[in-house]
Amino acid sequence: MGRIALRGLFARKLRLALTVLAVVLGTTLIAGTYVFTDSINSAFDNIFAAGNKGTDAAITPHRAIDTSNNNGTPPTIPASVLDQVRRAPGVASADGSVFDVGTVLGKDGKRINKTGGAPNFIGSIADQPRFNAFTVNKGRAPRTADEAAIDTATAGKHGFQIGGKVCAVATAQRKCYTLVGTTQIAGVSSFGGATALELTLPEAQRLLGKGSSFDEIQVSARPGVSPVQLKGTLRGVLPRSVDVRTGREEAAKQSQDIRSNLGFLKTALFAFAGISLFVGAFLIFNTFSITVAQRMREFALLRTLGASRRQIMRAVIGEGLLLGFAGGVVGFGLGIATAAGLRALFKLVGADLPTTGAVIETRTVVVTVLIGTLVSVVASLAPAIRATRVPPVEALREGAVPTARGQGRRLSIAAGVLLVGGIGLMCVGLFGSLKSDSAAISFMGGGAALTFLGVALLSPRLMRPLASLVGLPIQRMTGITGQLARENSVRQPGRTAVTAAALMIGVALVTFASIFAAGARESVARAVDDNLKSAFVVQNTDGFSPFSAEVLRTVEKVHGVGAVSGVRFSLAAVQGVKGNQAVSGIDPATFLANYGLQMSQGGTAAARDLGPGRVLVDKGYADQHATKLGDTLRIRTPTGRRLALRVTGIVNDKGGLTAKLVVSNDVAQSAFGEPKEAFGLVGLAPGANANQVKAAVTRVLDQRYPAAELLTDKEFKDRISGQINQLLGLIYALLALAIVVSLFGIVNTLVLSISERTRELGMLRAIGTSRRQVKRVVRWEAVITSLIGAVLGLVLGVVLAVLFTRPLDNFPLSIPVVTLILVLIASGIAGVGAAVLPARRAAKLDVLDALAYE
Repeated sequence: MGRIALRGLFARKLRLALTVLAVVLGTTLIAGTYVFTDSINSAFDNIFAAGNKGTDAAITPHRAIDTSNNNGTPPTIPASVLDQVRRAPGVASADGSVFDVGTVLGKDGKRINKTGGAPNFIGSIADQPRFNAFTVNKGRAPRTADEAAIDTATAGKHGFQIGGKVCAVATAQRKCYTLVGTTQIAGVSSFGGATALELTLPEAQRLLGKGSSFDEIQVSARPGVSPVQLKGTLRGVLPRSVDVRTGREEAAKQSQDIRSNLGFLKTALFAFAGISLFVGAFLIFNTFSITVAQRMREFALLRTLGASRRQIMRAVIGEGLLLGFAGGVVGFGLGIATAAGLRALFKLVGADLPTTGAVIETRTVVVTVLIGTLVSVVASLAPAIRATRVPPVEALREGAVPTARGQGRRLSIAAGVLLVGGIGLMCVGLFGSLKSDSAAISFMGGGAALTFLGVALLSPRLMRPLASLVGLPIQRMTGITGQLARENSVRQPGRTAVTAAALMIGVALVTFASIFAAGARESVARAVDDNLKSAFVVQNTDGFSPFSAEVLRTVEKVHGVGAVSGVRFSLAAVQGVKGNQAVSGIDPATFLANYGLQMSQGGTAAARDLGPGRVLVDKGYADQHATKLGDTLRIRTPTGRRLALRVTGIVNDKGGLTAKLVVSNDVAQSAFGEPKEAFGLVGLAPGANANQVKAAVTRVLDQRYPAAELLTDKEFKDRISGQINQLLGLIYALLALAIVVSLFGIVNTLVLSISERTRELGMLRAIGTSRRQVKRVVRWEAVITSLIGAVLGLVLGVVLAVLFTRPLDNFPLSIPVVTLILVLIASGIAGVGAAVLPARRAAKLDVLDALAYE
């Protein structure tokens, strides 16, 4: 039977190629994600290993709470610690360094990478070369406060030349430096796509507002002292406000931090890979179903010659195993190219992630091939079982098809169970008190997958009404070709349903993303219109990084400016509450003049009197943790300080500006160690002209702090909408593979069904149907199938969007009608594209050969 299975497998090369293609498309993104993320991790490992190569011990500030993902300001190491280190036994030498986010300006005076993506960093050059993470590529290292070096990639990209000028701004005002060198790290010209400007240590400390403090101290050991011994010695003499690691441990921690920060990227890419594989499974199942149906007479002949049902099933499953293995291998090969495509895609949105070449782990090969094989075998099970159900004598007759007694009823019951289970899982993810966000996402993702399967199983019953809905207008417009196309689409409703279901999934997810993005844009617009009283908003030009408090103090001095209020963000650990809680800092004296803060309890006086020992809590937090006025919250801040804060007000901020806990900016700076503003609200003085004030403030900011920008309410809304649209575009690009897979499903179905209907097409040609009419029939059949999938996807996407957004407080449901109409039109056009090759193949059939085809 094995030889027979192989002979049957290679009997029709086209059928073989299309089935393998189904597996390849489903596994490509999995392999690509592994290669892409492994290459990034390897590059960062090399970067951090090279950066710590000359360091025997590294000393860094201890973080009681990690605020790195919250744009919080990290603590620093006092200069006194460096003196202690240098006096410690076993220390040969030690240097302090700083390396923090700043803003490097291009030749146009604007921030480099101003549309987002990788950040700008400002760091110091070490006095001792062994402690330098960056090595000079061209020129030399800076020696005076007026000199700088910059990474090679940024110099090439933005046209900086040695001997020219490069300007930067951070906590201190803008300053321009003479560029004396370009640098690289671990042989890589770019630090993860980020810009890195290097200055002398005192100048970097001044520009970054570090005073005499450091972000890290690097230590070398005396001969005969191992890094582990040095670490133990330093740990014994240094305060607990710092952490001590060996150079290797510090490199490993930095690598792990990067992996954690980029973990969302890997998760997101695997989610999209899972979507593509899920869609590919429909394609594989449909392909096997068609090929099994076409070989029914072959299987019947084997049965009459003595083959058992088990042997037939083994033969079909064996084909699935071989095809899955082959498809997984090819998918792995294409995945390497896909990884390069992913890197180019992220580079387009400003994230030029580093790579030193494709990294291919054994795990990548094994997982890709294994998944392709398993999915193929599972997808071939139902067709294999169906192949054994036709009695041999009946199957030998032409036109025999597998029997399906009671199948419709069982499928309807199974579909109902899947739908109920899917909706139940989504509700658990949305409303259940799960321990982590990843668990909630898993429940919601699993529920969505079950829902898709349930709808796919129910869709055969919907084929006739849906074919009439989208096919009758086409029939009226095109006549007999449209009628034949519509009738062909419902001839095998199960086959059409599976083909349409693959496209349905992609369209549903595009619809969901579009509705969610539209709701997010409207939510921002409402929040700004309903709550913002200020005339302007000050924010970092990258849209998310905090900026120096000096910026708002400078703005406040401009003639015509009224009340100015900065908002800061940090984190806190609350005693008795799991997880870190977001904290907002506000200026009680000016905040209410610029923002309509709504209070559930305590009144506006609670916000005006906010100060040391007091805190406002969000209504949702208060309800969840049974917090009431007068309660005392015992919290731990990122600096390690422990505070007892009395709840003096409960906030119901529908604008979403404030966090779960609200303190004054003075407390945010003194206790939380947060001196920077996330953004600022700027009011107008009585009688001031808004346009004149805006021009004056912009002029001052451009001269002194070009990292910050002043926006009107409309500009602020447009800027956030632009960021949402950029993210939506990235989601569309990643969903494109699932759409492409579903379109190949249409191609597969049409090509295989044309082979199945060869004699019928020959008969049509014999009675006078032209080649052009045959092409039109195939094209319109593809369009009808695409539109059926699009209609199902639009409906399902809207339902999912409603289900997911209703639990979100103050999140509006906004249906982008124009976008959804464009999705419907694009689906029809895609159907035409998918039908090009099948239509050409159908039109080229020789009439006499077709009539004699078996």
